[in-house]
Amino acid sequence: MVEGLGGIDAIAISHPHFYTTMVEWARAFTARIHLHAADKQWIMRSDPAVELWDGETKVLWDGVTLVRCGGHFEGGTVLHWAGGAGGRGVVCVGDILTVATDRKWLSFMRSYPNFIPLSARSVNKIGAALKPFAFETIYGHYFDRVIAKDGKAVLGASVARYVAAIEGKRGYE
Repeated sequence: MVEGLGGIDAIAISHPHFYTTMVEWARAFTARIHLHAADKQWIMRSDPAVELWDGETKVLWDGVTLVRCGGHFEGGTVLHWAGGAGGRGVVCVGDILTVATDRKWLSFMRSYPNFIPLSARSVNKIGAALKPFAFETIYGHYFDRVIAKDGKAVLGASVARYVAAIEGKRGYE
């Protein structure tokens, strides 16, 4: 079915939690795997399909860019698709940015299993990494976790709210 739709040329994975079967998928579709070099120590199976990239962004195709945000892994990556949402832009964030249950906010964690928050510095870095990109919609790592509109504004408000909370300032409720 996937081959009938044109196949898969590239696989981009946000961070090591999702590295598990990447080689099998790449072989099944003769696809390249794009991983940020900052997380290379976590690659448990080397393969010629794995392509490491450095820097803060990597353009895959015109209008499709990987953005290094960091977060709970140094190479934490999101994907920006300029043509998504009817040309208003989409960001696919995995859990580098977490779409909250109410779908009105984003949150950020260093360790989800242990409920350890990210530092204010790290969260500000995520906001700065995405600042150059226009986007309306944010797709999280759960299928029902989508911020359908005003995604860029939600990111800005969420960064400010999170930093205020982590620094112990009032007004973030």
